[in-house]
Amino acid sequence: MHLARFPRVRLAHLPTPLEPLPRLSEALGIDLWIKRDDCTGLAGGGNKTRKLEFLLGDALEQGADTLVTQGAVQSNHVRQTAAAAAAHGLKCDIILEARTGSTANDYLNNGNVLLDRLFGATLRTVPRDTDMVAELKTTAEEVRARGGRPYVIPGGGSNAIGALGYVDCAREIVVQADELDLPVDHIVTATGSAGTHAGLVAGLAVMGADIPVLGIGVRAPKARQEANVLKLAHQTAALLGRPDAVTPQMVVADCDYVGEGYGLVDEAVIEALKLAARTDAILLDPVYTGKAMKGLIALAKSGRFQGETVVFLHTGGAQGLFGYQGELEGAL
Repeated sequence: MHLARFPRVRLAHLPTPLEPLPRLSEALGIDLWIKRDDCTGLAGGGNKTRKLEFLLGDALEQGADTLVTQGAVQSNHVRQTAAAAAAHGLKCDIILEARTGSTANDYLNNGNVLLDRLFGATLRTVPRDTDMVAELKTTAEEVRARGGRPYVIPGGGSNAIGALGYVDCAREIVVQADELDLPVDHIVTATGSAGTHAGLVAGLAVMGADIPVLGIGVRAPKARQEANVLKLAHQTAALLGRPDAVTPQMVVADCDYVGEGYGLVDEAVIEALKLAARTDAILLDPVYTGKAMKGLIALAKSGRFQGETVVFLHTGGAQGLFGYQGELEGAL
């Protein structure tokens, strides 16, 4: 697993801390630690920064001058992509999908959207259920028509190149755990566009580190999510020269905590946000980490992790809280 063979631009503050959560552990009755990928630094941090190190490296090697990507209106990935482009003098064309249907002013103009604009990205919004792959292709063609050289990044930065960022994170977790003499029984993370989950699975498999990863789904049903993660984990392992390292048994997603849909907040998500903030002062986001923590809390209370040491991978996104004022107002 020699990642130096791949083009890479250093964007993140690494390694991110691996820290205990003593008060939340006490509340849940498990030994809970947190991998602080909300502290990667770029544009306030988040998991996409690790992916963008390899994606931007590939883009610059190909001579691109414009990054083209897509996401939901309050996308953390979009924010970090816009920041990476600004930091390296590239243009950034973004397609935002009105995925939640929210028309609230804060959702449409505050939080991540405000930061996208601050970084100078060009934004275009399309309706929910638009074919985003086709929109990426159309936008790339428009960039070429005006004389630009586009580099298309899929939603979430989730392809095999982007997933290398979480191969590296898997290595980092194992090294830190060994230094702390910490036997990790489970890694729990949000799973959405699949790149973070797939990269962790591929990295751990290639290293031979027998640590199961549980993805808490934020959008798709279980069968579809696991299929997406498995496909990308296979592709990532193949990129590393180990196509047979990943098995289907390594990919597990629990999609019982999505609620009414992607980006839609329910009472249990708000309670998860409050519990993390009021025990160990951890800021989660309403879309990914809030739902992952909602799932972790429910599973811990059911006895799922009894006697285990669990690492919760914090993928960032607290900037999105400011787009959800209406949902949170009165609940805090």
